[in-house]
Parts: sequence; C-alpha cells; structure tokens
Amino acid sequence: MASSSAVLVTLLIASYVAAAAATTFDVGDGHGWDTGVDYTDWTVGKTFAVGDTLVFNYTRKAHTVTEVSQSGYDACDGGNSVSNDDSGATTVTLTTPGVHYFICDVPGHCAGGMKLAVTAAVVGGDVGSTTGSTIPAGDAGGSSLVPATRAVAVGALLIMLIPLF
Repeated sequence: MASSSAVLVTLLIASYVAAAAATTFDVGDGHGWDTGVDYTDWTVGKTFAVGDTLVFNYTRKAHTVTEVSQSGYDACDGGNSVSNDDSGATTVTLTTPGVHYFICDVPGHCAGGMKLAVTAAVVGGDVGSTTGSTIPAGDAGGSSLVPATRAVAVGALLIMLIPLF
C-alpha cells in the first residue's frame, strides 16, 4: 500500500510541476493583436508547449482571433474556422501538440499580416516554432482556466494524501 501511494504522490507532483511550468505569452507583447505587427518575427526565440497560454489583447469588435486550418491560414479565410472570438481579450490555452493557426478575420487584416502560427510541443518532447489550442467562441470573454484548475486540483490531492505517510 505504501509503495502504491508513493507512486501516486510522485505522479501528482510531476503533474503539478508540469502545470506550474506553463508559460503565458502576451501575443505581440506591448503591441497586442493589431495590424502592423510582424507576428512571425514575434515568435522568433519563443518556445511553445502544451499547457502554455496565448493572451490576445485587442480592441473589441475591431479584430477577431480566429483559429483556422493551415489552408485557412494560407488563404486568410476564416470561413471554416475552428473557433472565433472578438471580445477584445481572448485567452487560448494550448491543449494539444502541433501547429495551430490564428488569423484576424476582419477583411484585409490577415492579408496585411495579422496572422500567427505556433507549434506547441509536448513538455519534454520535440520543440517546434509556433501551437495547439482551444478558444471559446463568441463574446464569452475568451478565457480558459485549464492550467490553474489542474494545479489547484493536484495541490488539493497532495494535501489529502500527506496523512497517508
């Protein structure tokens, strides 16, 4: 019993460390999500991983954060989008490994360079250059609490297991 409890605690601690290691990226840094920013250049030197968060700040209704397929990204076409938000504050948690593509679907904005591609690597796995994700649709405020929720749950489990030792 003690050895299985020790294994469980080790796994829980590893999950907690992974959640705590997640990074939050403010897309475009001080420029935010706006026209006139080179988002390809913005990704240079950054490493994205599953669990990281992208925060898009922009003028509400003036832009969108639209997650699209590679073909939608290449064509600047949000017609078959995975998700779309125009709330002004969109938070995307990278929940899956691989490349994820984001555009502004306001006419002319994507063609003018308002597009972002990021690759999320599995923590401890291969590292790419630009994302995987989930965006709430519509005006829901665009937030996701996956990393914080996981960290709190793991911490609570650890507190419950301490008396077993």
